[in-house]
Amino acid sequence: MRIYGPNGTTIGSTNNSRRTGSTGFSLPDLASTAETRTAGPPRAAGTIDALLAMQSVDEDPAQRRQRSVKRGRTALDVLDDLKIGLLAGSLDTSTVQRLRDAAADLKSSSGDPGLDQVLAEIELRVEVELAKATGRP
Repeated sequence: MRIYGPNGTTIGSTNNSRRTGSTGFSLPDLASTAETRTAGPPRAAGTIDALLAMQSVDEDPAQRRQRSVKRGRTALDVLDDLKIGLLAGSLDTSTVQRLRDAAADLKSSSGDPGLDQVLAEIELRVEVELAKATGRP
């Protein structure tokens, strides 16, 4: 039997005698068992949420944390604007809408348990102020 290595050298003996027996190895007939399938077209994502979820999978933790910090700061800025508006006696409807947007943005996780806890507290405060501003219980 002659075996060729990766660089073309011969390994083993050159004995042409064949062994007989039932322990031989054979490949199945590929023509009869092969079933060809064509690849289907790619499926489109159903909603924008699915696309955002796919993007967040590739996002590294530092970027996710930085984005969460930015959302928290934005929510705190909106709370400050609300406080200034209340002290001035003029509650602006755009501030209430910004509060709603800030509350919705704070729901995503940053991956850092400490930061997530702080963001949850900010979210609670935003929800309380939003409830007081809109008069809902």
